[in-house]
Amino acid sequence: MKKKLSLMFIAFGALAVLAGCEPLTIFDPKGPNAKTLSDTIILSIITMAFILLVVYVLLAFMLTKYRASKASADYEPPHEEGSHLLEITWTVIPIIIVAFLAIVTVRTTSTVESQPEGYDNKEPLVIYASSSNWKWHFSYPEQGIETVNYVNIPIDRPIEFKLYSFGPITSFWIPQLAGQKYAMSDMLTTIHLAADEVGSFMGRNSNFSGRGFAEMEFEAQSMTQEDFDKWASDVKAKEKPLTKEKFDELLKAEHVGRSSYSSTHLEFRPAPMEHSEHMKMGDMDHSKMNHGDHSDSQENSEATHSH
Repeated sequence: MKKKLSLMFIAFGALAVLAGCEPLTIFDPKGPNAKTLSDTIILSIITMAFILLVVYVLLAFMLTKYRASKASADYEPPHEEGSHLLEITWTVIPIIIVAFLAIVTVRTTSTVESQPEGYDNKEPLVIYASSSNWKWHFSYPEQGIETVNYVNIPIDRPIEFKLYSFGPITSFWIPQLAGQKYAMSDMLTTIHLAADEVGSFMGRNSNFSGRGFAEMEFEAQSMTQEDFDKWASDVKAKEKPLTKEKFDELLKAEHVGRSSYSSTHLEFRPAPMEHSEHMKMGDMDHSKMNHGDHSDSQENSEATHSH
């Protein structure tokens, strides 16, 4: 009895603590791609909750119907044949559930891996987001500026983040605007998002990357296009340019505050090629090698024939 009371006390204590927590940000989306992901997560939770409900109801029914009884010691239960219908049913149902969740997941992934719905006719703002140690660098090629540990974006315009890393693999994530995607040192990955309203959203690295991982956060602030243009113009006019020496200093530092620059590191430290470009280069090299081997074989054949 004491153990049951203790467990109940712990359970109610946990509920009381969780009741004071803020709602999970993934369930408070502020953009179309984040809304798609949030809806998919909620649908998956409802599906799994329904499965658990059915299982628990069946468990209670089985425990009640086939519980031990006060039958005599020589009682022998009647033989019952297996039901082919039941066997087919409990085999087919899991297949249907898995297929349903798979289709939903594939459709969601396809949707969020492209420009947000409703923004097809708008030119995306491209921002290069790179990580180093436990900080983030945001380069704006269109505006010719760069920020550290914060990023500003306009609302009602598609945003295309090009991700890469100057160190270990990290994961770029702004829960209220999009899902997470890895940033690696030898290739670019792309994440699409858009903000529907003005606001401030916390982003972070969601992939453990060392002792400073917990502090690797940044603020993503959405604003009107007019305010964004004014901010970008002010940075371009008032901030110092980012030199190679200063950028190397930033790369070596473990933690830094926010800063802005009137130029980007892309001028002297360009981003790595995208995966598709790597593949094209690999195919070209492979083609050259094959062509070279063919030429060598042809030359050897001619030399042999001549001899």
